[in-house]
Amino acid sequence: MTVPWLQPQSAYIHVPFCAHHCGYCDFAIAVKQVHMIDLYLDALAAELAKLDEPQPVNTIFIGGGTPTLLSPSQLDRLLQTIVHWLPFNDSSAWQRTTNNEQRTIGEFSIEANPGTLNADKVAVLADHGVNRVSLGAQSFHPHLLQALERDHAPADVPRAVDCVRKRVGSISLDLIFGIPGQTLPDWETDVALALTLEPDHISTYGLTYEKGTPLWKNWQRGQVIPVPEEAELAMYAHAIDALTAAGFEHYEISNFARPGRRCHHNEVYWANHAYHGFGMGAARYVGGRRELNTRDLKGYIRKALSGEPTTFQSEQLAGEERARETIAQNLRRAEGINRQEFHQQTGFALVDLAGAAIRRHVELGLLQEDEQRVLLTRTGKYVADTVITELL
Repeated sequence: MTVPWLQPQSAYIHVPFCAHHCGYCDFAIAVKQVHMIDLYLDALAAELAKLDEPQPVNTIFIGGGTPTLLSPSQLDRLLQTIVHWLPFNDSSAWQRTTNNEQRTIGEFSIEANPGTLNADKVAVLADHGVNRVSLGAQSFHPHLLQALERDHAPADVPRAVDCVRKRVGSISLDLIFGIPGQTLPDWETDVALALTLEPDHISTYGLTYEKGTPLWKNWQRGQVIPVPEEAELAMYAHAIDALTAAGFEHYEISNFARPGRRCHHNEVYWANHAYHGFGMGAARYVGGRRELNTRDLKGYIRKALSGEPTTFQSEQLAGEERARETIAQNLRRAEGINRQEFHQQTGFALVDLAGAAIRRHVELGLLQEDEQRVLLTRTGKYVADTVITELL
């Protein structure tokens, strides 16, 4: 029997290339390096080949970077490699209709910048079984896109949605709130415009000032003024109200889905289950060991092509550490922590690890509990990071 928290049933593939570096981004990316894409695909194929034999999975997520910066032929090559080494389990449950023929395949997602999509690229994605596209819309206001240093225009989003919808069955939109200069009416408009596009899934992320990014440096210099906490909280509250009223399920702190349209790949992370990770800067979690690939493009390519390990950081988590990490991940979900599943997965009783802290936060109105589970209240979701940190 497969043990999902030890044996990966999901895979993340990292494509680091970007046309330019957005000011708030601290992901492992390679800017203005498109001449390296083909060599990178060679390296990625070499890393995947270390599996020795294809590893069936239930979900695949291609992220970046900007995977759709690749040309149609490069996307075709990337996807051929992925589907060879990571075929979908026969039991994967996702229904898709193509040419009036229904078949069962896994969840196959890719991130996309709205300005990089066209019919040719979408055709390649669909032909290889990609059935979910996550579009980085972020905002529909030019001045806010400029503040984020995004390189697409608001009009690119509906154009991309229309292009994707002709061939791919599920569309997700990412939105950011708390952008410098953003007002609550700005955010209300962004949410409303996103809903008019009728996506299957919407993610709403509060802007974070990651140390070392251009945005963080400008904030340290006093050149950027963050949105006040009260205003940011009002934006988050509006997202919850507007999206749930529109029929979306608020299934994770930042994520909303129409019924049956959750991102199953991300649910693997929140369950703290195992997953594969391939590519520059990619993380993996296998057999209780967390590993991170090098974030240096040339270093990754050299190591992968020479057969050297691409990992630069590795840690085998002790049992209690894994259990506490599971608390942090599980609490992000609407259903919270299932006591029985937690004990089965970690070997620890939740009450033994965090009983006193849970009771204290229940009294504060930030958590609610019963015999089956512990979960954040709505107020608790507003300060989720603080609650999770204190529970740890």
